[in-house]
Amino acid sequence: MTVYFHEEDLPAGVLADGPIAIDTETMGLLTHRDRLCVVQIADGRGDEHLVRFNPGSVYAAPNLKAVLADPDRIKIYHYARFDLAAISHYLGVNAAPVYCTKTASRLVRTYTDRHGLKDLVRELLGKEISKQQQSSDWGGPVLSEAQRDYAASDVRFLHPMMAELNLRLAREGRTELAQACFDFLPHRAALDLAGWPDVDIFAHV
Repeated sequence: MTVYFHEEDLPAGVLADGPIAIDTETMGLLTHRDRLCVVQIADGRGDEHLVRFNPGSVYAAPNLKAVLADPDRIKIYHYARFDLAAISHYLGVNAAPVYCTKTASRLVRTYTDRHGLKDLVRELLGKEISKQQQSSDWGGPVLSEAQRDYAASDVRFLHPMMAELNLRLAREGRTELAQACFDFLPHRAALDLAGWPDVDIFAHV
């Protein structure tokens, strides 16, 4: 297992075919204000790739954009809504088709309200991850080893988690419902970017 660090773009040909796990690190939670700093990618075969964008970046990244926009690759996220919005806003890419482990968890782990990545990794895979670096400064000139390991861990476990969640979705008869939710997530992210982040437009009032 190796964590590879890249500046401004992903090298060509470093990912195997098939689904890829995606995560982002930003300067905060307001997409229009808080710039995209890091995109993490893993193909599920043991290595992770971190692509860092510097202040003033034009987010050209042709190789990364090609991977994210590939309609034949499933993109696995944990809380896809946020990452899709950040990728769309800064990279100009609709990074679909989508699988969201948080959405899947909410559909099948109805016995708990704990759907964070750390909780899912612990229950589904029996492993522990640290969230200590979650609120650190991702825009600094140097990313520490602790930050890099944290960023990598956010995509390291998404492939096996998807496999386990798929079993549970099938068991509970919710596979088709989950897929419909996943298909809607790019539109939910677009609503966020267009000014409806906290409004349920389907609500009666």
